[in-house]
Amino acid sequence: MIVEVAAAVILRADGAFLLARRPPGKVYAGWWEFPGGKVEAGEPAEAALSRELHEELGIVVEQAWPWLTRVFTYEHATVRLNFFRVTRWSGTPHPKEGQVLAWQRLDQAMVEPMLPANAPILASLALSAEYAVSAVASLGEEEFLRRLAIRLQGGLKLVQLREKQLPRDKLFDLAKKVCALAHRHGAKVLLNGDAALAEEAGADGVHLGARQLMKLDSRPRAPLVGASCHDATELARAMALGLDLAVLGPVNPTGSHPGAQTLGWEGFARIARRAALPVYAIGGLRKEDMEAAWRAGGHGIAMISGAWGSRNS
Repeated sequence: MIVEVAAAVILRADGAFLLARRPPGKVYAGWWEFPGGKVEAGEPAEAALSRELHEELGIVVEQAWPWLTRVFTYEHATVRLNFFRVTRWSGTPHPKEGQVLAWQRLDQAMVEPMLPANAPILASLALSAEYAVSAVASLGEEEFLRRLAIRLQGGLKLVQLREKQLPRDKLFDLAKKVCALAHRHGAKVLLNGDAALAEEAGADGVHLGARQLMKLDSRPRAPLVGASCHDATELARAMALGLDLAVLGPVNPTGSHPGAQTLGWEGFARIARRAALPVYAIGGLRKEDMEAAWRAGGHGIAMISGAWGSRNS
């Protein structure tokens, strides 16, 4: 039997999130976790989240986005944790059930010990909401690097270098430039399709195409591994391999793939909700689509042309 749990990643505007230490008398007393509690029979997870946060912390949830769903087996029970990112609430969180609360930041030392089911969520939380895909083929290398520098200075933190038209030696040289520039700003770079070249160039990981993904039996050896997915079967394979992120689409029509079947936001939500890893929406999107992605259960959006502005910018 699986116990359904609603869990909240309560996020302040400054990036801090709330953790709670389980009180004496409870299983795993003294361990830290994201606030939340059991979903009652017939109760929607969203309703359970609101109820539990009011009972435990005295707050009223005003905005919560569905995020990740992970199953974990403890000695006493198997739980399905339905995580939500709570971005707006009324009231000040305060302990009502004997727990201890702590606001935490990813760039600071974390409280310990963390419940095993909750710890992997921190890695997903560290991924930015925007995943920018390179556009050297359309902009040219010099112009792309200029725009990349501007975006990095503005806070861009995750980039995929995807330039299939380049021979390996040219791609290697470009990858080194992109990685050096990104790393100066604390951003991460994933190289499309070639894990060996990604390692040689100093990239932070590799991004796999859907065909590559479906041929794999095990996760590539790289710190970060992402994959492009178009349907539930491909996303399931990404989860089974323990990848760090997935891109799902196309959501809308794109100029690069005219006539391709699109998911729309309804189709995206049907596949992405309850995923165990962060899923980025892609396909004809702009920054204004971020909230639609969150509402549909996405981690954020991936963009090519939308990431770099118009030709004259």
